[in-house]
Amino acid sequence: MNPELDEDGLRSWLVDYLVTTIGLSPDEIDCDAPLNDLAVGSADAVVMIGELSELLGRQLSPVDLWQYPTVNALATYLSGGEVEPIALPDLTDGRGAIGEREPIAVIGLGCRYPGGVQGPDALWEFLVEGNCGIGTVPPGRWDRFQDGSAEDSAALATTTRWGGFLDDVAAFDAEFFEIPAGEAGKMDPQQRLLLEVTQEALEHAGMAPQSLRHTQTGVFAGACLGEYGYLAASDLSAVDAWSGTGGAMSIIANRLSYYFDFRGPSVTVDTACSSSLVAVHLACQSLRSGESDTALAAGVNVLLTPAPTRSFDVAEAMSRSGGCHSFDASADGFVRSEGAGVVE
Repeated sequence: MNPELDEDGLRSWLVDYLVTTIGLSPDEIDCDAPLNDLAVGSADAVVMIGELSELLGRQLSPVDLWQYPTVNALATYLSGGEVEPIALPDLTDGRGAIGEREPIAVIGLGCRYPGGVQGPDALWEFLVEGNCGIGTVPPGRWDRFQDGSAEDSAALATTTRWGGFLDDVAAFDAEFFEIPAGEAGKMDPQQRLLLEVTQEALEHAGMAPQSLRHTQTGVFAGACLGEYGYLAASDLSAVDAWSGTGGAMSIIANRLSYYFDFRGPSVTVDTACSSSLVAVHLACQSLRSGESDTALAAGVNVLLTPAPTRSFDVAEAMSRSGGCHSFDASADGFVRSEGAGVVE
């Protein structure tokens, strides 16, 4: 082995990497401390392993940094020395709940999407016909953000107006859900949408909603913005007893559990763009672990203010053409949209 790549040489290389790339000073580096304690994040780990692979002339894996998580352990391992690796969790063997891979049945669907899509049959027709639900901001949606100042006018004029918008985001049958008008008015439209779409998903499954009362039915709802609560709280004199539950993100899932009287976990999931996907993942885990007998995985979003879009505009992330041209040379950003979906 090249003397520079023996255990001491690799240790020196790793320390130098932490100094020059991560930005640590030499006296901050404890060679027996976990690399993540030395500010090596997941992205840093991938880059580091790539450079080490090139240096050593063999393919390494980022997993090596989990099994040999310190400078000393990694230098010993890479130089061919004997060092005990940290055991990785076994997620496939054994009889534990996580290792089970019993198929999970989808028995009901509900959705509300731009383009007048209401229900899985309408969604299928929409897709088969090659329709597009992207349009511009509905009239009046952003009027309250035009205060007449030159600065706000200029900002609003340069904010992307493309998006996927529901036909009537304010519509809600409060009487059907036995919710007083005063309370319904303070409810985030995301709560209202999911109540209606969950009812539709249960009907699509051929289940009477009351049949799930008092059962271990879990609710996992993906959502990432609480714009309605922010807007409602801007008028302090209008805040009442319903404002807290009406605008809280946690209540998006809790509202479903409360109304339908489900007794399983009730969790609003916010992992930004992956919120709905993570909600599905958590629902599957809950079913496999026996925590839930039935589970609802949901996702919801509404575009009530121009602020998030404006932020993405400044970051040059929004599509100026009004389309998400994924994996295409014409891709120029993404388009935001609102809607709701529930899988049972």
